Amino acid sequence: MRGEEKKRDCEKEMKINNCKIEIVRGDITELKVDALVNPANNRLIMGGGVAGAIKKKGGRVIEEEAMSKGPIKIGEAIYTSAGELPAKFVIHSATMGMDFKTDEDKIRSACEKALELAEELKIKSLAFPALGCGVGEFSYEEAGKIMTQAVYKHLVRKSSCIERIIFCLYEQEAYQIFARIVKETLENIERKVRNSPLVTVDVIIESKGGIVLIKRRNPPFGWALPGGFVDYGESLEEAVMREAKEETGLELKNLVQFHTYSSPERDPRFHTVSTVYIAQAEGKPRADTDAQEVKIFSLEELRKIDFAFDHAKIIHDYLREYKKI
Repeated sequence: MRGEEKKRDCEKEMKINNCKIEIVRGDITELKVDALVNPANNRLIMGGGVAGAIKKKGGRVIEEEAMSKGPIKIGEAIYTSAGELPAKFVIHSATMGMDFKTDEDKIRSACEKALELAEELKIKSLAFPALGCGVGEFSYEEAGKIMTQAVYKHLVRKSSCIERIIFCLYEQEAYQIFARIVKETLENIERKVRNSPLVTVDVIIESKGGIVLIKRRNPPFGWALPGGFVDYGESLEEAVMREAKEETGLELKNLVQFHTYSSPERDPRFHTVSTVYIAQAEGKPRADTDAQEVKIFSLEELRKIDFAFDHAKIIHDYLREYKKI
């Protein structure tokens, strides 16, 4: 088989956000992509396997440039020019040391660092071989799972410039394994994400004169504790601080976790699980984002409010636990 079209068979195209995922059979050195990934050793010596093929096809200049930037830590990555290859760059991700041993953590980190470096280079198309499966003798099946998880995590947590990721396997058996594993792993992740409860946070802000509440601009309407959805890659504490700032303009302090509320019926829109915090804040609150109004309610007034969600129960639990009623 010769030429890019003959060298590779495309199994199926999948997408994560705006990035197309492909599994192909062929010679990675012949792919016309912005960058391809070399599963390197940490000394960046390009001997056999994929590294040897890249050096043979692209020229020794790639190895010389790589070694001038090394050695690097296992799991880290650097980039070089691509010599005579049709690609623009080679990203060298260290999956092992000179003992040629690798494992899950090394492969995952090498994949993640390659993706991060691709973003820095404004790469739109990126080709991966099976990391760790050559000299490292790691399982194709396990490497496929690890790499797919890393790619999914990278692409969903923030805006990406990468529009196309190719998993390129030279041997037919390896290609068949990756074609199956990548598809199964993505479907499993999507199924779990689609069917899982949504994570939210709320906060009881103790202010001079009472508790800060917002009047919701969007349904479900009513008065509510400041809060909202946790963004991907964000901790609960980061989320509640952000939401409080966005909705009330207040900076929280003395943040303490109160309780978690998880009834499937607590939110009429979705199944949400909310962790509620208690905090203090100084200054005058002001309404913002989806808050139509913001106000400080006295403890007596809290008993007469038409709350959204299950916030009446949360307030009742808070008042009872802290012996305010």
